[in-house]
Amino acid sequence: MVIVFALLALTVLVAGNWYLWRRLFRDTTRGPGVMRRVGAVVVAGGWLLAIGALVAERSGAPFWLQQTLAWPGFLWLALSIYLLLAVIAGEVVRPLLRRLLERRARTTADVREPEPVPAGAPSAPAEKPTPEEAPSASSASSASPASSGTADQPDGPPAGPDPSRRLFVSRVVAGAAAAAAVGTVGYGTYGVLRGPRVKRVTVPLAKLPRAAHGYRIAVVSDIHLGPTLGRGFAQRVVDTINGTQPDIVAVVGDLVDGSVKNLGPAAAPLSQLKAPSYFVTGNHEYFSGAEEWVEEVRRLGLLPLENARTELPWFDLAGVNDIAGESEGQGPDFTKALGDRDTTRACVLLAHQPVQIHDAVDHGVDLQLSGHTHGGQLWPGNFVAAAANPTVAGLERYGDTQLYVSRGAGAWGPPTRVGAPSDITVIELASMRT
Repeated sequence: MVIVFALLALTVLVAGNWYLWRRLFRDTTRGPGVMRRVGAVVVAGGWLLAIGALVAERSGAPFWLQQTLAWPGFLWLALSIYLLLAVIAGEVVRPLLRRLLERRARTTADVREPEPVPAGAPSAPAEKPTPEEAPSASSASSASPASSGTADQPDGPPAGPDPSRRLFVSRVVAGAAAAAAVGTVGYGTYGVLRGPRVKRVTVPLAKLPRAAHGYRIAVVSDIHLGPTLGRGFAQRVVDTINGTQPDIVAVVGDLVDGSVKNLGPAAAPLSQLKAPSYFVTGNHEYFSGAEEWVEEVRRLGLLPLENARTELPWFDLAGVNDIAGESEGQGPDFTKALGDRDTTRACVLLAHQPVQIHDAVDHGVDLQLSGHTHGGQLWPGNFVAAAANPTVAGLERYGDTQLYVSRGAGAWGPPTRVGAPSDITVIELASMRT
């Protein structure tokens, strides 16, 4: 099944890129030439860079090589998605534009057609042809109907669509598609590099004491420090969190994409967090050396909650490892984190993936804080994320348990977001007791 899926994915990828090349380069040029070859190099080269960036990151290649490949490779991933979507949308516009041009051409031809001469009106005298213009007997004979079957036939429209008009339409549609894709990716990349915006959400908890009303938890997930997002980005995230003046900070996984050796300096600004800060692993930590990162965040002043719980003055704060840790014998253990707690106290759980909500419900958790989905990151990726997660973004209730899913602060792969802006969420707990 894996081989079949891989072959199917490869077929779709090749077909999609051939279609892009055809619409953007072949259909916009006259005959084989330099631009068609340039187009083939651009499309194929972009995917080679993208695949190289993915392989370099996962294989632990030298960090300078990861950085070299990441920007062009990952940006091509995003750009190719929106080029394909824009070109497909252009298929709707293409026939409409062609008909408009054909109608305009017919209107212009009708305007230029000479008016008929009224009956009885004197006709203009024909000019006497010059000797050079007078046809010779031999030429007249060769142009006679007997020798030519088309000499007396009127000029008619060329068979099929006008090639020049078809070329013009292809160029307009391709140019518009390229402009739309570049603009979309450019704006989406600017949104990520600018840094996450603060989102505020009030969550009422039935068991929360009145004295804890208004307690603020800054939730940040999916920072994804790596080859594209480095120390400067981490500093913006930390400054934004500190600016909200939370009571505690919850870092709910996917902090990094790389080793402590390569990204330790990038994560250093986390030591500047002013409020007590807690951390749980995400799936990407297990691609990057989870044990080393747990120790590194501890050194930076954060408290890792590895299937553990801490009792805060007004509620319990618990954390479980990510599901990806199961392959290393470090998976989530809800019983260890929650089994012996006082169930009369409110409980807030940090768990990277929203799918862990079902275990949270079984263990009587009041509020689970998660990330992982990125809100889809690149539209229409939100539909894919919705198929794999119970909640893609925002606050939802599952029985007596509420689940809040952050869209995340950073981005994985392309440093780009479309339709899923990055956020740091300040959860304000509200007591329901009078």
